[in-house]
Amino acid sequence: MAPSPARGRDWGAVWDPHVMVGHIGQRIATYRRRRGLSQAALAGLVGRSESWMSQIERGVRSVDRLSVLMDLARVLQVEVESLSGRPWPSEPNHSAVSDGLGDLRRVLTNYASLTGGVETATTGASAAELSARITHAHRAYQAADYDLTIRLVPGLVSAVESDQGRRDGPRRDALLSCVSAYVVAAKLVTKLGAGDLAILAADRAARAAVAVDSLAARSMAAYQVTCALTRSSQADDAERVAVQMATQVAPHAKSDDPELVSLCGALWLVAAVIAARRTDRGEAWSRLDQAERLAWVLGADGNHGWTGFGPTNVAIHRVSVAAVLGDPREALRAAARIDVSRLPAGLSSRRAQINLDLAWAHAQRKRDAEATLQLLEAERVAPQVIRHNLTAQRIVRNLLARGSRAQTSVLVSLARRSGVLE
Repeated sequence: MAPSPARGRDWGAVWDPHVMVGHIGQRIATYRRRRGLSQAALAGLVGRSESWMSQIERGVRSVDRLSVLMDLARVLQVEVESLSGRPWPSEPNHSAVSDGLGDLRRVLTNYASLTGGVETATTGASAAELSARITHAHRAYQAADYDLTIRLVPGLVSAVESDQGRRDGPRRDALLSCVSAYVVAAKLVTKLGAGDLAILAADRAARAAVAVDSLAARSMAAYQVTCALTRSSQADDAERVAVQMATQVAPHAKSDDPELVSLCGALWLVAAVIAARRTDRGEAWSRLDQAERLAWVLGADGNHGWTGFGPTNVAIHRVSVAAVLGDPREALRAAARIDVSRLPAGLSSRRAQINLDLAWAHAQRKRDAEATLQLLEAERVAPQVIRHNLTAQRIVRNLLARGSRAQTSVLVSLARRSGVLE
């Protein structure tokens, strides 16, 4: 029996004999029809022409680049292996930083307290010291300093677990510290493509949030659960968590509680992106509108609950949604109305996102010189973003493959710095 189309993860998690037979184009066509997409729609979402897609599905030409196959798998909500018919030998988003996640992996998978073994010793920290360390890690992440964040997070997670285990202070404070520490850990590993660790860290945040019985803590955890599930190709489950949590928080999101307003808005934003990924334009724009109404309740750009939420962040997400929907003209129009100087200080990753979206939009319209300039600006704003952002690396590869006049020494140098070229 073929997997149910109600759960996107099932399509890529099992070997479906009705799909795996035939050439890669036939598998793409089968999954495309299951998603209810036309050839033209799928082609637009991966930046290709309808004639190209037709040739792929008929077996006239093949998909011989991993980056293109990954784009198709993302839109169709399946694993790469489900399209290729064979496993790929390495993680698609590996990088120098993501390859260095060993310390955090060891901390998150240390079950010494469960097995009766000896836990790694940690120096007790005061509540004030622990709060300062958590703040430092969140700021490093939002500044897109992933090298620093990956050094901070393992010790931070150990410290909050040790603090909770001692229970010589208020249990509520210890649990809230756990939520915040696990949230920043989940953000990091989700960004770097470690899906298994993302699920693990987000689940720890969720369990601590439920134990502390805080709506704000549960909202923070729900956002990270959504991101982790999305990273692990469980888009249906991710969307359900985001929408249900946003709906639950909405009646409490009032102007006198900016943190709840921001968290509710952030949930609608991530839900909008998920809707765009399944090509539901109406739902994506509707959710953006809900987020925008909350942004105006907030009144200004802020960073409550480490969300970076406000009118400017909503505007940036309008560009991102247009990009996900494969609409470069709308992405460029939306970007023209954004003033990133309104964002709070320190949000380098969020500032760079607009440049990445614009780079994509220009690349889709074959404006390679403009696309290169946007990538360079993203690198200037947040130097580590290009090196660890899979979408940015795809754009660089596509520009290089096009071999146009824009392929100057500047682009080649950028490709080397980002790891696309050795």
